[in-house]
Amino acid sequence: MRVLLIHPLYPIAETPSPPLGLAYLAGALEASGIEVRILDFVVTPGGQDRLEAVLNDFSPRLVGLTAVTMNVDRALSLAAAIKRLEPSILTVLGGPHASFCAEETLALCPALDVVVRGEGEETLLELCLALERGGPLGGVRGIVFREGGGLQATPGRPLLPDLDRLPPPARHRLPLGRYRALGLPVSMTTSRGCPHRCIFCVGRRMVGARVRTHGVRRVVDELAYLGSLGFPQVNLADDWFTADARRCHAVCDEILARGLSVRWTSFARADSVSEELLAKMKAAGCTAVSFGLESANRQILRTVRKGITPEQAEAAVEACRRAGVTAMASFILGLPGETPETLEETLAFGERLAARGLQYGFHLLAPFPGTEVRERSAALGLRILTDDWTRYDANRAVCETQAAPAAMLEGIARDWEERFRRYLEGIGRKRQEGRATDEERSTLENLERIVLLYELMMAEAVERAGPVEAEAGSDPLAGLVERVARISGQDRGRLASALTAAAAKGDLACVREGRSVRFRWREFLAPAGGAGG
Repeated sequence: MRVLLIHPLYPIAETPSPPLGLAYLAGALEASGIEVRILDFVVTPGGQDRLEAVLNDFSPRLVGLTAVTMNVDRALSLAAAIKRLEPSILTVLGGPHASFCAEETLALCPALDVVVRGEGEETLLELCLALERGGPLGGVRGIVFREGGGLQATPGRPLLPDLDRLPPPARHRLPLGRYRALGLPVSMTTSRGCPHRCIFCVGRRMVGARVRTHGVRRVVDELAYLGSLGFPQVNLADDWFTADARRCHAVCDEILARGLSVRWTSFARADSVSEELLAKMKAAGCTAVSFGLESANRQILRTVRKGITPEQAEAAVEACRRAGVTAMASFILGLPGETPETLEETLAFGERLAARGLQYGFHLLAPFPGTEVRERSAALGLRILTDDWTRYDANRAVCETQAAPAAMLEGIARDWEERFRRYLEGIGRKRQEGRATDEERSTLENLERIVLLYELMMAEAVERAGPVEAEAGSDPLAGLVERVARISGQDRGRLASALTAAAAKGDLACVREGRSVRFRWREFLAPAGGAGG
């Protein structure tokens, strides 16, 4: 049996990483003998033409899509396209949005056959086996599906108690080469679950209140494996890596015992770190820790059940400074109880912590399906303005409080974006004048490179350049730069710098064709059966 898994387009501005969830699904299927491909539209151009080509070439029996709220419409458009191209394919959607809006999503998209709710590895495998046997789907737990002209929901599936029972993510099915070329990080998880009850988050409802963990050796095996692939950074994407300080110390001790040299980051709560723990993490390769601080107002923190205080936030930032780890944080504007005064309180708090080294940003509250803040919005004094899911990117106001209207929230967001734009322009001027620091110059050049290479990648400019002369005395890479410059209209100097660096890292591959070579982006880095992938 063949299964195609699809990652719909997602804004590059959100700094996406390779779709780890799909890799876990693919690993579970491949371990049972099912043939899998992954089509990642975040870094792969072609849209529906590419989709049609893959369907014709691979002939999958089932196509699984994943989506969050902001790109669920793209996933549903792909499901409709799949049904137009091959009506016999079973279309399946998973992810947090579909998990909490299963019936609504199926009603909205007649081309969608099944929604998988919650963790998907065991559910998707059972679904595939039922399909292969030609049996009914009603025996598969954790799904909602069409039957007899209506919708049928099966009982929920218990969460997998032992994560080490899961096969390693099938990263050999992901186009990791494209992500590495862009300088984007790769992610892994060491645990699932969060016991906290923040009313704006679906984490607890999606992956459970109990923190379930991978074994320490498996965690460090995977970290070492990802480090060997040449990514500049590995993100530990657990909701709460520092939930158990003893385990966190054990992971770091294992990294140090092996002498690994891998840069990594993690997420933490402000009430779960100490200078001692952060110093150990720093020694083991951790460069940054991200905190969800949300607000500086005590009443808002209580209302949203964040469970931390402003003093704990300050202490965490100070502990990071002393340990030499970069502290990063996000605040959410527009939470229940927000007023002009609480907004000013939070903005001033961010500025004060920035003076101690905090790097921070703001999001606007998005009441996602499955969150308590959405289900109790009226009681919490929140007015939801739209269910246009494309606007649920946490950068645009989709809700408001009585005292903090949408226009006020979006004005703050625009001011913040303008401030960042001016900051980058300032670095650009300093670079022209020879006054930029190495860190400033690196920050700007990395952003410029990502934007440039992503535009080239999605326009297929390198592939459209065609074969380039490779005779003795010629420079094929210089020839590629010239052709790509004509195709894209981009500056030759910037192109030469970016493409030369990509070729040096092995992110650009070339294939000999007689007296010429043809360049293409390297797709796959991870060999099948490698540790963690």
